[in-house]
Amino acid sequence: MTTSTILLLLLSVIIAAGLSFYQYLYKVKNQSKLYWFLAFLRFISLFSIFLLLINPIISRKITEIKKIPLPIVVDNSKSISELKATKEASELYLNIAKNKAINEKYDVQLFSFDNEFKSLEQLDFQGNQSHIDGVAKNLKQLYRNTNYPVVLFTDGNQTMGNDYVFSFQENTSVFPVVLGDTTTVLDLKINQINVNKYAFLKNKFPVEVFLQYNGNETITSIFSIQSGNQTVHKQTLTFSKDKKAQSVIVLLNADKVGIAKYKAVISSNIKEKNTSNNAKNFAVEVIDQRSEIALISAINHPDLGALKRSIEVNQQRKVTIVKPNEIKSLQNYKVLILYQPNTTFKSIFEQNKAAQINTFIITGTATDFGFLNQMQDDLLFKMSASKEDYLATYESDFNLFAQTNIGFENFPPLEHNFGVVAAKNNVNTLLSARVRNVPVQNPILTFTENGSKRKAYLIGENIWKWRLENHLNKKSFEDFDLFTDKIIQFLVSNASKKNLNVTYESFYNSGESIEITAEYFNKNYEFDDKAQLTIQVVNSKTKVAKKYDLLKATNSYKVNLDGLEAGNYSFKVTEKQSNTTFSGSFEVLDFEIEKQFVNPDKNRLEQLATNTNGKVYYPNQIENLIKSLLENENYIPTQKETIKKSPLIDWIWLLIFAILALASEWFIRKYNGLL
Repeated sequence: MTTSTILLLLLSVIIAAGLSFYQYLYKVKNQSKLYWFLAFLRFISLFSIFLLLINPIISRKITEIKKIPLPIVVDNSKSISELKATKEASELYLNIAKNKAINEKYDVQLFSFDNEFKSLEQLDFQGNQSHIDGVAKNLKQLYRNTNYPVVLFTDGNQTMGNDYVFSFQENTSVFPVVLGDTTTVLDLKINQINVNKYAFLKNKFPVEVFLQYNGNETITSIFSIQSGNQTVHKQTLTFSKDKKAQSVIVLLNADKVGIAKYKAVISSNIKEKNTSNNAKNFAVEVIDQRSEIALISAINHPDLGALKRSIEVNQQRKVTIVKPNEIKSLQNYKVLILYQPNTTFKSIFEQNKAAQINTFIITGTATDFGFLNQMQDDLLFKMSASKEDYLATYESDFNLFAQTNIGFENFPPLEHNFGVVAAKNNVNTLLSARVRNVPVQNPILTFTENGSKRKAYLIGENIWKWRLENHLNKKSFEDFDLFTDKIIQFLVSNASKKNLNVTYESFYNSGESIEITAEYFNKNYEFDDKAQLTIQVVNSKTKVAKKYDLLKATNSYKVNLDGLEAGNYSFKVTEKQSNTTFSGSFEVLDFEIEKQFVNPDKNRLEQLATNTNGKVYYPNQIENLIKSLLENENYIPTQKETIKKSPLIDWIWLLIFAILALASEWFIRKYNGLL
């Protein structure tokens, strides 16, 4: 409080006392107790009003103890139950959480995880996946810029996500408590199967199988691949103490169109503790059609390699990079990608007048725009010799196919000649251009459709930077590759538009997310966000039917069918108002990944503890863990002092007090006939 404020307060006391004395006691012959009391009430009311007018600032010192957070995270997946460690997991974390000394030093918070990370409410050990990497990511969000320890109750067997050993941030010390029996038992296991989702009829497709052995004895095992009741491959393998892992590559015949289902099996004469990991199902969809795509360019450019890799992620596509003069016939191709065409492309355009193959034209700084204006009648290019960088803007009203915004606005600019690109016919633009965040009329990615003939135009080069930027942001090329796949799919298909399109997989593994996506378009082929879509799923064996509503996402409708048992299912998606339907089928393969483990992965947990300056503990060492947490001087509560300043005018009770004093004075004066 300042000196001037104190002087004002003293002056207020004097004035309030003086006025009260003058009104009730000055020249009063009989100074009774009543007059003294009324003078006191007048003093209180006047002084309160003066206080409110002066409004001094009241400072208070507040002291608080800030504890270090101690997240205790418990694995709630099925593997804990399979390793017979549910009792340990359910009881041991409470020894830490309810310890009085721990609670005095730390802010204890309880979490559990399986495929999701959440607050610990109840443990049932029924989670179908273990996502330890997700624990690290969520803790980073909860405790940013904080140095804290983590107690992690788990078997260390992760089934989804990135490697958790390197996921936890540097200022976090992880203390894993290993759940499950670490005694090595003999076990043969099919660790992983790598196989393409698609194979082509009358071709051979590779299957790569990784096999693992736990044990010290030398054993002989038999590995086989079965298709129904038929064994299509069989071989003998030897494992030993020094040879605990092997990979097998088998070429299988794709001799029938449809979904080919297989089972990989490994067995031996020695009895194993866990046999559920000795077999693994997989399936391949055999197709008899492959889209041949010609990527034609007269120049070398990084875009060519990026487009080829991106398009060929879909196994149904094959891209051949050729020069214009190397193509003798267009009959073998479904799509032509014309990269920066110039006069050397003249024969390609002339041949395509008869072939009528859908084209994807990409222009850039090496394009001959005069020639291109003569060869097509969709866009008119009025270009100058100067160059410009064009940023992309996503157009949400695009309706030729469903494409979400994958961050186009944040992608690097495409380089192109400066000028105007005008539409001569009806076009549907997915991406429009802007220069230094100023929108311009030019498209960047646009499409035309005339009957069964379709074209796409990309205005700008260096799209390879988009694919790289997508990987930098998402740690995956998936979004960009799906974007290019949808462009090619639009060009490959000459079929008429459908109002209801449904995307689904032909098979799913038990325990995985079973997601089906649908798109519904109105009569104008615009996405209808008011559609009412339902799906009926029928188990082909039991004939049990279940009905679900599809929920609206950004530009689609989705339903998650998690929890379906292994088996074959048929389904029908129906739009209620138009009664439009789509039918399909899929299979849920009998495979539970959480039943594949016979031991906790203590080696990786030890590596995690080493990387984070923590230490691994076992269930019989909980008291040692508690002692270590209490004695660790890196995690000491801190005392924080804050000064809180409050203006007196915020004290509502002072105003009420002044009003009560004035009211009491008035009532007493009236009661005693002094008014």
